[in-house]
Amino acid sequence: MQGRTKNRTPAVSRLAEARRVVVKVGSALLVDQASGRLNRAWLEALAQDLRRMRRRGQQIILVSSGAIALGRRQLGLPAGALPLEHKQAAAAVGQIRLAHAYKELLEDEHTAVAQVLLTLQDSEQRRRYLNARATLNALLELGAIPVINENDTVATAEIRYGDNDRLAARVAQMASADCLVLLSDVDGLYSADPNKDPAAEYFPEVRAITSRIEAMAGGSASDVGSGGMATKIAAARIAMDAGCHMCIATGHPLNPLKRVEAGARCTWFVPGETPVAARKQWISGSLKPAGRIQVDAGAAAALRRGRSLLPAGVTGADGGFERGDAVDVADPEGRVLARGLAAYSRADVLRIMGRRSSEIEQLVGFRGRDEIIHRDDLVLRSGAETEPEQM
Repeated sequence: MQGRTKNRTPAVSRLAEARRVVVKVGSALLVDQASGRLNRAWLEALAQDLRRMRRRGQQIILVSSGAIALGRRQLGLPAGALPLEHKQAAAAVGQIRLAHAYKELLEDEHTAVAQVLLTLQDSEQRRRYLNARATLNALLELGAIPVINENDTVATAEIRYGDNDRLAARVAQMASADCLVLLSDVDGLYSADPNKDPAAEYFPEVRAITSRIEAMAGGSASDVGSGGMATKIAAARIAMDAGCHMCIATGHPLNPLKRVEAGARCTWFVPGETPVAARKQWISGSLKPAGRIQVDAGAAAALRRGRSLLPAGVTGADGGFERGDAVDVADPEGRVLARGLAAYSRADVLRIMGRRSSEIEQLVGFRGRDEIIHRDDLVLRSGAETEPEQM
């Protein structure tokens, strides 16, 4: 069950008690700015933190910058701004070095390390979003640590995130994480740049992104990073809307995650909902249904008990919906009892309705999910769970 971290949880426990955690590592932490080499000692200490979290049962996703910075040195590219094709070339070289380092430090007989490269379109286009989400969930369930970066080798300017703060927030949203930690070169949110204004006010906790909070954004403090406070505030908005706690903390000291758990200075952004509640609110209130699926009395009763919708209980489908679209689910009397995200298009639903899940591959030509709508992607209409079951 996702979303164990509650708003009432003490700040020092939010990271320790989260079940699924996304950790974002900035370029300025991974790469020594003077030499352009990997900061090996720091990375080894981070790996110690991550292995400790894994031993207590937490699932970890790592969003890592650094590929371009590492590849730049290897290719002998000059300091300063680079044209897009040189950035992509540097990313292609640096990504191999970065992935090798994570594999060497994190992989053991119980843990595999997986490389996942994403672009903005992977989180904005619903089918690609669902594919990426399914892959991340499968990796985590199989005990792997996904290491994610933007796919800089193919992403053009118009389809790029441009920074890994927002990428990390999208990943947290995609994976229904309950905690996101942005390890960076700052130790939290201030009313002004504390390096320039000693009187700048520090904010240990934020519960709403107001215009005042947005006005506090500044630039990036490092030469190798692309994000500043503005991107972190944008990331906080995404994370909070997804029901995910987010923390901005300095990563420069060794064992930075252990320090956060021990109460080191940082800023926590506290959402009003858990990840599951936020996701279901989004499904029920923000998505316009693209069609309708009719179910029999047995399936309607199962949905009211919190079950997923299986092909065997489906009796019909209307509309032009595709995989990933929101659809209403109606009982035998035509009453809408739920809304959810369909794992199959209408054409495929019509092929598999009334059949067993084990027959799906034979009927549609590929091995998809056993459910037409998984219970995590389905929201009962208010009052539907109390309606009498039709037997």
